[in-house]
Amino acid sequence: MTQRLQITGLQVFERGWLSANNILLTDDDSATLIDSGYVTHEAQTVALVQNALNGRALDRLVNTHLHSDHCGGNHHLQAHYTQLETWIPPGEAKAVSIWDAEALSYEATGQLCPRFKFEGLLQAGQILRLACLNWEVHAAPGHDPHSVMLFEPTHKILISADALWASGFGVVFPELEGVDAFHEVAQTLDLIESLKPIWVIPGHGAVFNNVDAALEIARKKLDGFVQNPQKHGRYGAKVLLKYKLLELTQVENKAFKAWATDVPYLTKLHQTFGEQIPMQDWLEDMLLDLERSKALAFQDNMIVNL
Repeated sequence: MTQRLQITGLQVFERGWLSANNILLTDDDSATLIDSGYVTHEAQTVALVQNALNGRALDRLVNTHLHSDHCGGNHHLQAHYTQLETWIPPGEAKAVSIWDAEALSYEATGQLCPRFKFEGLLQAGQILRLACLNWEVHAAPGHDPHSVMLFEPTHKILISADALWASGFGVVFPELEGVDAFHEVAQTLDLIESLKPIWVIPGHGAVFNNVDAALEIARKKLDGFVQNPQKHGRYGAKVLLKYKLLELTQVENKAFKAWATDVPYLTKLHQTFGEQIPMQDWLEDMLLDLERSKALAFQDNMIVNL
């Protein structure tokens, strides 16, 4: 029999890979949404929340981290719910205050995120009262140096963001910038193991409870990246290409490569892991890898997302 996570006041909106999952937590005192998805899905995000709240206001928005797929819907939610309070991890608070899109990685990754504001900060060790439960805030560096997770110790529920999925974890973005961070991934996985969660609500994919198996997969994946950083670099490049293709659905081949050559993360990855061949050839190699894995298809002069 398949088990399901059933907690009063907790709803999970499982999204596709373009938008992170949204978690809605409600009780008599407040309604809180965790993560808001990507900007191209902003209207859908608001519709999901409106339908679930059935006329009630959304009081608080919490971002586990500030990658565009987790906070791209912030602006639209803030415009719709004018009294909404938004809480973010503290590490990029200054960049959000002055809206430094370069420091926030949106320009560097070639992604979109409308400007938003915030009212509160999520500090490690803080307790949030959500859905009549106490949720601990834990720092979760690795995938993003400023990311946090939320853990509810009574039912042992972990909102892991991109620190742990059923099949691994998110790209380790500091490593793409030349900053050592694989050890932080390992420390975060150790932290998750020490919390002994029964249920994990990941940033992407379905809620799962085979946590030991997920940790084993993640550690094997991490070991592979540590032993062969080029493997992680190629993985990161393909994720960035696939993510943009998810956004565009289909695009002319030449135009897509022209876009890619202007993306700072991709040009740096080429310089680090593929400068022995021209960037256009390197991009073609990445795209052919994605075709072989059935992540895209070439149709005449178009690249089509699958």
